[in-house]
Formats: sequence, C-alpha cells, structure tokens
Amino acid sequence: MNNKEFTSELSRRLGYTIKDASELVASLLSDMAQQLEKGNAISVQGFGTFEVKKKAERISVNPTTKQRMLVPPKLVLTYKPSTSLKDKFK
Repeated sequence: MNNKEFTSELSRRLGYTIKDASELVASLLSDMAQQLEKGNAISVQGFGTFEVKKKAERISVNPTTKQRMLVPPKLVLTYKPSTSLKDKFK
C-alpha cells in the first residue's frame, strides 16, 4: 500500500475528503519526525514503539584490502512492534 492508497482508504473510512486525510497524515508524520529529532520515543498502543538510538563507534575491516577503518558513532531509527501486533503474525 502506497501513500496515495493509504490516504484514500483513510478518507473513505473517516468520511473526510482526500485532501483533508492527506493533510492529517502529513501533519501526523511531521509531528512524529519532530519528536524523534528531539530524542523522544513514540509509542503507538497496539502497533509499537519508534525510538532513536545511538550506535557506538566500531572498527570495520574492508574484506578486499584488509584495511581497518573506524566507523564513527551515529543515530539510527528503530522500531519495536507491540506484542499484540507480533501475535497477529504467528
């Protein structure tokens, strides 16, 4: 399902126009991105948790040249599904 299909389905279910549903989705995603940029975790009951975690620096080896490189620390976005969502896929 792509964004257009999702927006159409949401507008049909909620009785909104496609434009209103599109604005609703854009606003939700924008607010989620702002919270994640601030370092806050986002928990959606029955769906899961989005969180930004810091990966530590590490040493990587190029398999061709055997050269060792230092990979700097970085921030990564993680998602952990809720147990109820996991159970639906068992």
